[in-house]
Amino acid sequence: MKALITGASTGIGRDMAKVLAGLGCDLILVARRKDLLESLKSELQVDVRVIAADLRSEEACRSLYERTKDLNVDILINNAGFGLVGAFDATDLQTELDMIDLNIRAVHILTKLFLQDFKRKDTGYILNVSSSAGFLPGPLMSTYYASKAYVLWMSQAIWEELRQEKSNVHISALCPGPVPTDFNKTAQAHSSGKGLASEYVAEYAIRRMFQKKRVIVPGLGMKFAHGIQRVLPMRWLLIFCYKRMKRKGAK
Repeated sequence: MKALITGASTGIGRDMAKVLAGLGCDLILVARRKDLLESLKSELQVDVRVIAADLRSEEACRSLYERTKDLNVDILINNAGFGLVGAFDATDLQTELDMIDLNIRAVHILTKLFLQDFKRKDTGYILNVSSSAGFLPGPLMSTYYASKAYVLWMSQAIWEELRQEKSNVHISALCPGPVPTDFNKTAQAHSSGKGLASEYVAEYAIRRMFQKKRVIVPGLGMKFAHGIQRVLPMRWLLIFCYKRMKRKGAK
């Protein structure tokens, strides 16, 4: 099998590359930092192609697809993304537009293009990395939470379309809670808890993807939290999220 992973240079994306390599999957690794991708490539004992690309632009997304569409990709993992903490009126507009382009538009474009190919072959897996943030609104991180909600709900809608068609193509949404990676640094936030190890989340996500799960939530604590979210009033959830983000250093 062959997997294409965006955001593969660090964190969960990097660890998913290692997990898949351990299963014998060849890889196409995509991120902005070619040096980090080359370093990862040197650690893996499978065939690895490195592509440096900034997927915030539609042109780059389409170019990535054109460069890889004939390489017999079996698995697409849309992992690239970033966040930004702060009150909506105070955060930088261009940074948020870049976030929307990467967290939403890039995922949308690549999912659609590869899904069309997978359906023609009637085989393939797509794993879209959303977040526990996708389950509810996020005061002081509103754009990020909304972007992950888009990924979560779009992926589930596609899942049902494929199920109704009895397709052999499968799509999953990964919704991890806090994971100690470079995310908090990029988002200009402080960690509010230890979280799950990136290696654990990556292994769990790949295993559940192959089990054809619709929504993948690693960790018992996050599963419990998601269950609680379903029954609490939205007003309480908004207050909780606001206070949590204040602890992460939001202004």
